[in-house]
Amino acid sequence: MNLSNNTILLTGGATGIGLALAQRLRQAGSEVIVCGRRADRLREAQDQVPGLHVYACDLALANDRDELARRVQADFPALNVLINNAGIQNRVQLAQADTSPAGWERQRQEIIINVEAPIHLTTLLLPHLQQQPGAAIVNVTSGLAFAPAAFVPIYSATKAALHSFTLSLRHQLAPTGVQVLEIVPPAVNTDLGGPGLHTFGVPVEAFADAVLARLAAGEQEVGYESSEQIRLVGRAELDARFKQMNNR
Repeated sequence: MNLSNNTILLTGGATGIGLALAQRLRQAGSEVIVCGRRADRLREAQDQVPGLHVYACDLALANDRDELARRVQADFPALNVLINNAGIQNRVQLAQADTSPAGWERQRQEIIINVEAPIHLTTLLLPHLQQQPGAAIVNVTSGLAFAPAAFVPIYSATKAALHSFTLSLRHQLAPTGVQVLEIVPPAVNTDLGGPGLHTFGVPVEAFADAVLARLAAGEQEVGYESSEQIRLVGRAELDARFKQMNNR
């Protein structure tokens, strides 16, 4: 994937991994459009990344996704890259989960943001992307797609689903020239799941530098440190890693 001279829509780009990717892609010479729910975070991202374009939208809402796709194609007709990065992570003990409608809605939001939204955006923008040179779709999954962490069961399942979707999408689009790429993060020191929960993770700057360099070198699926190891192992090793991660 060429990192320069693209026009890129990056979801969840105001903080964390998304912001780190946006900074580097702008520095490489690409136009970058990010979207997020919070206008204040989007303004802060613009302050940190000169020339960054921002749209406020709620990816949990199908109508907002429709409007985002319409606007970005109208405003940026050269759009040729979609990076599905937005995600949420909740720690859930399923046997003690809130079974009220509000409790289920909180769980459902994780499924919508992490799976429904990237699949929907991909289908909305794919006809346009197929007409663009150097087109690519990049899905940000997780090492937990390969060996889940039991304390985040819904998140792990959604990332496994997005990984599976990525494999099928790559196979279907191979004749079209649209690249389908996957970034497989380990735990990264961001506020995913809440402030202070991922301080044990790898530095986001080193992670972003490493994965973008490998995408630029032509790799289709890239991890980093522990997630690089886990995405390459066999079933016996995955079972062992699951037991190790979950202390069983």
